[in-house]
Amino acid sequence: MDEKKLEAVKFRDGFIAALDQSGGSTGKTLEKYGIPSSEYSTEEEMFNLIHEMRKRVFTSKAFTSEKILGAILFYKTMMSKVGDEFTADYLWDEKHIVSFLKVDKGLQEEANGCKLMKDIPDLDDQLKEATEKHVFGTKMRSVIYKADEKGIQDIVAQQFDFAKKICDAGFVPIIEPEVDINAEDKALCEDILKAKIEERLSEWNQDDLIMFKFTIPTVPNHYLSLYDYPCVVRIVALSGGYTVEAACDYLAKNDRMIASFSRALLENLSAKQSEEEFDKKLDEAINMIYDASIK
Repeated sequence: MDEKKLEAVKFRDGFIAALDQSGGSTGKTLEKYGIPSSEYSTEEEMFNLIHEMRKRVFTSKAFTSEKILGAILFYKTMMSKVGDEFTADYLWDEKHIVSFLKVDKGLQEEANGCKLMKDIPDLDDQLKEATEKHVFGTKMRSVIYKADEKGIQDIVAQQFDFAKKICDAGFVPIIEPEVDINAEDKALCEDILKAKIEERLSEWNQDDLIMFKFTIPTVPNHYLSLYDYPCVVRIVALSGGYTVEAACDYLAKNDRMIASFSRALLENLSAKQSEEEFDKKLDEAINMIYDASIK
């Protein structure tokens, strides 16, 4: 493990930019960016366009380690280049920003009020490539819709089982059991989730470092005590469908929880903007998210 990258992730002020849109979300992201589906005809063309959008973000003068400590990448982004360097090398060498790889393959059908991850049959191959591309960590997402104890238990078990394999390969996994912001019993979901996580952490090898990515909790600082476990490097928050303003307001109420926003970071950017306008809008979003992350 790269100790300089670990130090940056663990101690540096800032937030993690989630730029790992994939599958169905890629087209939606491009449409919001001002590129309709009529402008591409194949999946390859679509992914080339989203990579160009991401490169525009990465290379912007607003996107620096002063306020951003990490970026979550889609596999094709990791395998693509920014200039002459693979993306993770560019981010670290030029920007001093740490890279994480989204490794999950999407979600299963809902069962017991939750959506578990699909199997990840190529996990070993992804991790091998991530090692060669100097990626620091991974990220994998599940979703909780109802306060069903069995469903939440299954999500936590699956996440930790994959996390162990990822730790053994030398990475720091981000465990992301998202609680849907529209869940009627959201606070109860979060109570059950935290209890199930603590059960696993009590028997977890504390030398196997992990991170968590949570929906911003209903009760501020709900997850703060997870830092009592030495294995927990950082706790980050997803924007979950909130506007950037709302997400930042809620996040600012939580100590030691930093942002890992995607849509909230990109929502005011457009392919039609000049470089000056693009940089200005991105800088505004970065400043707002950073301020909420360090409060």
